[in-house]
Amino acid sequence: MSLKDHGLTPRLKPLSTRRSATLSVLDIGTSKVVCLIAELRPAAPGEALRSRTHLARIIGIGHQRSLGLKAGAVVDLEAAETAIRQAMHSAERMAGVEVKSAIVNLTGGRIASHHFEAQVGVRSGMVCASDIGRVLEVASGHTLRPGRAVLHALPTGFSIDGQRHIVEPSGMIGQKLGVDLHVVTADVAASRNLMLAVERSHLDIEAVVATPYASGLSALADDEAEMGVVVIDMGGGSTSAGVFSEGHLVHVDAIGVGGHHITMDIARGLTTTVTAAERLKALYGTCIASTSDERDMIAVPHVGEDDDREVSNHIPRSQLVRIIRPRVEEILELVRDRLRQAGYAAQTGRRIVLTGGASQLVGLPDVARKILQGQVRIGRPLGVKGLPEAAKGPAFAAAVGMLVYPQVAHIEHFEPKGNSLFGGEEGSRGYMGKMARWLRESF
Repeated sequence: MSLKDHGLTPRLKPLSTRRSATLSVLDIGTSKVVCLIAELRPAAPGEALRSRTHLARIIGIGHQRSLGLKAGAVVDLEAAETAIRQAMHSAERMAGVEVKSAIVNLTGGRIASHHFEAQVGVRSGMVCASDIGRVLEVASGHTLRPGRAVLHALPTGFSIDGQRHIVEPSGMIGQKLGVDLHVVTADVAASRNLMLAVERSHLDIEAVVATPYASGLSALADDEAEMGVVVIDMGGGSTSAGVFSEGHLVHVDAIGVGGHHITMDIARGLTTTVTAAERLKALYGTCIASTSDERDMIAVPHVGEDDDREVSNHIPRSQLVRIIRPRVEEILELVRDRLRQAGYAAQTGRRIVLTGGASQLVGLPDVARKILQGQVRIGRPLGVKGLPEAAKGPAFAAAVGMLVYPQVAHIEHFEPKGNSLFGGEEGSRGYMGKMARWLRESF
């Protein structure tokens, strides 16, 4: 089968630049589930960031501790469904609306990149829309190995008679039109189980977005994607990376290590509970040692071996730093090595943006700067109104990015056969899904 047949959801219809819309998104992570409901209104020229057509205002937010997920993948369907329902209901009560569909993100499922090229002859000597459609169809005809699902199919550049890096070929003269297509995929099983947890909450899924892509759409300033930047989203159960260049997403990758692994290291190293370890990480955790660490004592709830009573055990803060730093260095080194293997090694002057809840660890940008050899900053959601103060940090970058995604989804090129979890014409809901989509598009 071609990659067109591997998609999970129908391609989103373009947002009208003259009409407002209400959108709902679900950020389903290993540590938290966030539901955002927002009103998007058309932006006046110069009012929004360059790549956006609408301004978003949050009218409802629900935030719950995640259940039933590990490394971004569902391991307990019922628990995951419960967390999704709770977050959704909180957002619905705040917004005063009923959520019927949502855009969902995916971090697990071993997301990966594939690059395809295609060429067609220009029939009239001048490139027209039909030529562009034909070359994209040819590029979409490439096959993927079984068990992979398409999340995104992004044209990253065109060529005419060998001249590359053409942004808009329409109207140009030439004999051969080529295209480079970046396809982001994930494991079918992990993707569909996540979708199943959402659909069991009586929600339709409009699109599934790769987390590093969503984080980049939210946290990058106008020129950063053009100049080249790596977005590293450090979540609870996994860390994902997205490389942007010349305004396009050109590479994604993910590793199954995140902030929760730091918490578990603390719990094991200090013989304490996971809850206490998370609290210690949040209050006293840092990646950078200081001269006062040996003198600063912190209380650790210590669980005795003979009974269940908790007693306080005081340790120097330096002991906590010695536990945290090696794991942080391991995560960043794994990301660096994966980027190097893919040909996107962090070079001097490369920009690196850190997002995700684990990126808030004190001193992490300094360690990242040393390991990745680039200019590092913390990425926070940009260009959105109505977020509470607690949600303006990097932990909410992916959720806000999914509100931006419909504004750029029209550039993608794939049209899956079905719009239900079971997909295809032979799926148990395929016919009804097609009828529903026909009604939506016709009226």
